[in-house]
Parts: sequence; structure tokens; C-alpha cells
Amino acid sequence: MDVKLSPKVLKQLKKCPQHIGIKLQLWANQVRTSGLRHAQTIKGFHDEPLRGSKKGRRSIRLSKQWRAEYIITEEGKIEFILVLEVHPHDY
Repeated sequence: MDVKLSPKVLKQLKKCPQHIGIKLQLWANQVRTSGLRHAQTIKGFHDEPLRGSKKGRRSIRLSKQWRAEYIITEEGKIEFILVLEVHPHDY
């Protein structure tokens, strides 16, 4: 399965701690080698659908503070569209 990082995500990753980009690449490699269904079951990433205004997107946890949001395109490809830092008061 193809995993794409949008230009916005590539720019955001430059501002993130290095281990965040590494973990995102690890998840992407899991998708490429074992498939999306398998990657979604890895507990450390907490892959989950989003609700509300972000319905249609999914989120993975890259650490306690960092999340990455992705969509599955009509062609069946995964496109990461956002990497963001989450603060405790955002919960």
C-alpha cells in the first residue's frame, strides 16, 4: 500500500523532534510491508477515526504529545495531511 506525506507534513516534520519523524516512518513501513489492517492493530500507535469536523480522517499517536492525521484516498492510498503537537489542555 502506498503511503504519501503531503508537502505540509514534510514541512511540519522539520520542526518536530527527530524521533517523531522516525516513528511516522516506522508506521508507514509497517503499512507497506504488512498492510493497513495490521498497522492499525499495533497498540502503540492508537490508530483511531476522528469525529466532528475531522470526520473522514484517522489519527495515530507518535508520542504522548504528537499526533499524525491521515486520510485514505479513493484510490486506496494513505495520505498524511497533518502532524501536530497536542497539549494536555486540548483533551
